[in-house]
Amino acid sequence: MFSGIVEEAATVVNRVMEKGNLHLTLRCSFLDELKIDQSVAHNGVCLTVVSRTEDSYTVTAIQETLDKTNLGLLQIGDKVNVERSMQINGRLDGHIVQGHVDQTAVCTQVVENQGSWYFSFEYQFNKEMAQKGYMTVEKGSVCVNGVSLTVVNSQDSSFQVAIIPYTYEFTNFHQIKAGTVVNLEFDIIGKYLSKLRCI
Repeated sequence: MFSGIVEEAATVVNRVMEKGNLHLTLRCSFLDELKIDQSVAHNGVCLTVVSRTEDSYTVTAIQETLDKTNLGLLQIGDKVNVERSMQINGRLDGHIVQGHVDQTAVCTQVVENQGSWYFSFEYQFNKEMAQKGYMTVEKGSVCVNGVSLTVVNSQDSSFQVAIIPYTYEFTNFHQIKAGTVVNLEFDIIGKYLSKLRCI
């Protein structure tokens, strides 16, 4: 379980395809605190640490993950938003994030506005899935590349988020531009409420 409050943007230092699996090796500042079998969110995707060296760690994404997320597009040198699992005894600063990406979206526009930025995203809308909570709502929560954000201008297949300078600098949002593919996780509470409505 995660909060969507990204700790830092880790750097991809190696990628190896093995059959349908992608092994990603990354470097981050909290490497010494990581251990094998630990869950870490990468651009919002919960992955398990499978190995560690003195200066990097490796996680593996299976084919289903590659099909539903942007992890397969990562190249050496790319920045990845990382967050370790939430501690039960702490404050929930973002919102409840499972690390189970629902689908990808494409950035359609980035507009600077007096020191902050508005990012617009478009995703494939499916009415049946929307009825199950796979959608955004005005002022609701959405997780974009692992970052907990508030939705503005919510439409059937698009939405905007406002990014403050801190988030822009310390996550990979500074690399997102029109055409960039991002990961989306819709709000789990909305999914449960939609399910209860159908019962």
